[in-house]
Amino acid sequence: MGNKQAFKTRFYSVDLCVVGGGLAGIAAAISAARKGLKVVLMQDRPMFGGNSSSEIRVHVCGADRHNQFKNMRETGLLEEWRMENLYRNPNRNYSIWDTILYESVMAEKNITALLNCSCLEAETSQNRIRSITGWQTTTQVYHQVSAKIFADCSGDGVLAPLTGAEFRFGREARAEFNESIAPLEADDKTMGMTVLFQAREYESRQAFEALPWANSYTSCDDLPYGSGGHRWREMGYWWLELGGEDNSIEDTEIISHELLKIVYGVWDHLKNHCEHKEEVANWALEWIQFLPGKRESRRYVGKHILNQNEILSGGKFKDIIGYGGWSIDDHHPAGFRAVELESQATIFHPAPSPYGIPYGCLVSANIENLMFAGRDASCTHAAMSSTRVMGTCFTMGQALGTAVSIAVREELNPWDIGDWMDELQQALIFDGCYLPGVRQKIPELTQRAHLTSSSGDPEPVRDGWNRTIGTDDHAWVIRQGEWIAYSFDEPMLVKEVRLVLDSALQRNVQLSHLVDDDQLTTPPPELPRKIRLEGLIDGQWKTLYQDSNQHQRLLILGVNKVVKGIRFSVEETWGGLHSRLFHFTIQ
Repeated sequence: MGNKQAFKTRFYSVDLCVVGGGLAGIAAAISAARKGLKVVLMQDRPMFGGNSSSEIRVHVCGADRHNQFKNMRETGLLEEWRMENLYRNPNRNYSIWDTILYESVMAEKNITALLNCSCLEAETSQNRIRSITGWQTTTQVYHQVSAKIFADCSGDGVLAPLTGAEFRFGREARAEFNESIAPLEADDKTMGMTVLFQAREYESRQAFEALPWANSYTSCDDLPYGSGGHRWREMGYWWLELGGEDNSIEDTEIISHELLKIVYGVWDHLKNHCEHKEEVANWALEWIQFLPGKRESRRYVGKHILNQNEILSGGKFKDIIGYGGWSIDDHHPAGFRAVELESQATIFHPAPSPYGIPYGCLVSANIENLMFAGRDASCTHAAMSSTRVMGTCFTMGQALGTAVSIAVREELNPWDIGDWMDELQQALIFDGCYLPGVRQKIPELTQRAHLTSSSGDPEPVRDGWNRTIGTDDHAWVIRQGEWIAYSFDEPMLVKEVRLVLDSALQRNVQLSHLVDDDQLTTPPPELPRKIRLEGLIDGQWKTLYQDSNQHQRLLILGVNKVVKGIRFSVEETWGGLHSRLFHFTIQ
């Protein structure tokens, strides 16, 4: 490592240290920080967001599967970021998305963010991590972090070789978990990584001269899927993929160069050789992805290893802390070259949406204070082919951060919080997450209060289900100018009001430069924009809170007043004729 004495070292002592600043990592850090924990977030890139960031630009997929499964979109912190992005980023600029995630992290006073800082050392003793050390390239400073609990959300599972934590790499043999899509024999092959590109259309023809070091594809038949498989898409192609036959960590730089040769070769084909080249005559490259988007590398061994059959049966776990719903999307290790081997580049094996993910997938089997979330979570290769997508990784991250808050409070190792599982699940739901099959508990004050509304039946707002499930909306339909109210027989102290509004979970809100006709670029029309909360004080309704530019799904409003009633009204939406109120409780 050279002479460390030549450089400064800064020291930190915190409750939680998170390595990795993708969606799982920042969800873990923010959820823990909002519960009062001191957190260090170590990220080896200059921005947050991982594969969703401006460096890689993969859209956030999850249980809604490009909106194929209505109302299955992940909520919680991810919905908070998505709604903020719709409000501020109508042009779908990835740098603005970076900024939204950056602001979300930096707004938390309990988080110390270490960007451009790569974890390279760990100190362990007696099956516990004592500290980790990162090197920050921009400052040339070492950062040593001691923590009660460590979370690896790095994707590549960087803490595994540094700490002796058990992990797996590659594909399990079919017989180990009786997985139908697994190979007969175990191997070290993985899914590969992809390099995308983005192009822009101009008013005149745009020439492109082939690069001498790039590959050459003069015929459509030289590319996977032939002439019909690469009809023009401005975001590139997912099958520009390699690396599954190599080591997807150690060989990354070699693979990246090979992918760039392929990408520029494909662009040369589109511009100069393809039989459909007139479709792209006025297009020019605007962006090339120089950091490959990685799908698979190390996977930790946790207290539970999620497998294909558990996904197919719906993941009915008592310790459910998140959910998935993406298909078991198993990419061939050969990637771009798979077609040459007369094999499909990927097979979308069916999976239900939703299926549950258990807490045991987030907790190390042999390191007492190590947790993980994201694509390095404890899954078989087959199961990870579904859980690896960012929407699902996020649900694990928010669960991890919330669980750590309980473990730290109770002075427990993460794997010992089983007696607090109900509290963990209720905390996640309270913070806006959805756990299939778990109903939210309704506060006693809400249950005892009288509930009335300007029209219709308001009772669904306190039934404990905060979204449409199947054909049941679990919501009260509210039109502009209408109200819903709780009242009491005598004045009561109301500390807090919690509202779950209509953010149109049935609509497509992906951040993607792939143009979809149904993709929203502004807040959903159903979402309430102008709202008012009033308290009945001394016989009069008095405004306690109002917002003329509201654009979030979850609102938790402090009241701390003695009132005889609480009334909520929607004065204006973002354009819809009506909205739905999924949840309205007081405590």
